[in-house]
Amino acid sequence: MEQKEKEKKQILLRISPSLWQDLAAWAEDDFRSINGQIEYLLTECVKKRKKGKPAEPGQKE
Repeated sequence: MEQKEKEKKQILLRISPSLWQDLAAWAEDDFRSINGQIEYLLTECVKKRKKGKPAEPGQKE
């Protein structure tokens, strides 16, 4: 894996205070940081979306 692929990108995310509290509680239940919880949830959603689509030519599953 190339070095660039290992680096994480930084983004600014604006969410409501109530969503922040829900994520914070969920992260605590799963023993993760809020950032780690958001990254986990996004990763799972992307995996789920990829499973629902047929693979494009040259794309790894």
